[in-house]
Amino acid sequence: MPKVSIIVPVYNTENYVEKCLQSLAKQTMQDFEIIVVNDGSTDNSETTIKKFIEEHQTLNITYLRKENGGLASARNYGMKYAKGKYLSFIDSDDYIEENLYKDLEKYMEEEIDIIKFKMQTVDENGKIIEKLGGPVFEKTTGEEAYKKLCTFDLFIDPACIYLYKREFFMENNFQYELRYHEDFGLTSLIIIQAKSFVSTDKYGYYYLQTTNSLTRQKDYKTDIERAKDVLKHYDNMLQKLKNYQIQEETKKIVKRYYTNGVLLKTNSLKGEELNNYCKEIKKRKLYKNINPENLKQLVKRILLKLNVKLYLKMR
Repeated sequence: MPKVSIIVPVYNTENYVEKCLQSLAKQTMQDFEIIVVNDGSTDNSETTIKKFIEEHQTLNITYLRKENGGLASARNYGMKYAKGKYLSFIDSDDYIEENLYKDLEKYMEEEIDIIKFKMQTVDENGKIIEKLGGPVFEKTTGEEAYKKLCTFDLFIDPACIYLYKREFFMENNFQYELRYHEDFGLTSLIIIQAKSFVSTDKYGYYYLQTTNSLTRQKDYKTDIERAKDVLKHYDNMLQKLKNYQIQEETKKIVKRYYTNGVLLKTNSLKGEELNNYCKEIKKRKLYKNINPENLKQLVKRILLKLNVKLYLKMR
């Protein structure tokens, strides 16, 4: 059994996928398998992938092709073929530092359910734009980790900054869902179910900022669909929490986190779409998820209950 199954969904990243795959080949910890999922690419990504495989025949590589279904679909498809002890998700326009898995190996040996590391954004020349920090802490439960992350970490959602123990992932039947914001929809639910979690200071993931990045496509119709999916993720979270044996305090924190995600989506909407979205917010009574711990929060809660648009203006 390899220590890590690296799942790389690919969709029209012909200019970047080679650098991504090369960063995997250069890993100083070589006990891994690579699962490349071509999610219906229409450019020359497949040519690049096949060339890489031909040139790296000593590596354990599985190449899969499927019709385009989105990032969530591609990840789920790749997981079906994974045999490693841990799962690692890498976007095909990004890349990783050569010692990433080696430096996290000690935590894998401890059989930690979730191992978190850090990300830095880079431009196409490899220049670091920003280092995205966050709390560093030793082994704790997923619930306690989530409380710390929600308080001190601005970057919780991306699947690419975690190693997930595959047994834990599969036992809980975690699946990425919908076309958009799949990480927002699932990462919190994964963390709070973990028996063990560690957050490291390792900056091992390079997130490439380009105009073609998966999360940076600018299209108003897409913005509308993204907002709809965020609402669906919120509804799904409520259903899942009913069956989770966790503290009530944790459930409240999760609901607040998702509520913030739903409210942030109003920034990308306008006109009739914004009006409809506000109606959906009111229908779900999101104001109940705001903790009135002080006068300011109490006013926010009341405003959100009475008039969503007024609340948005006063934020």
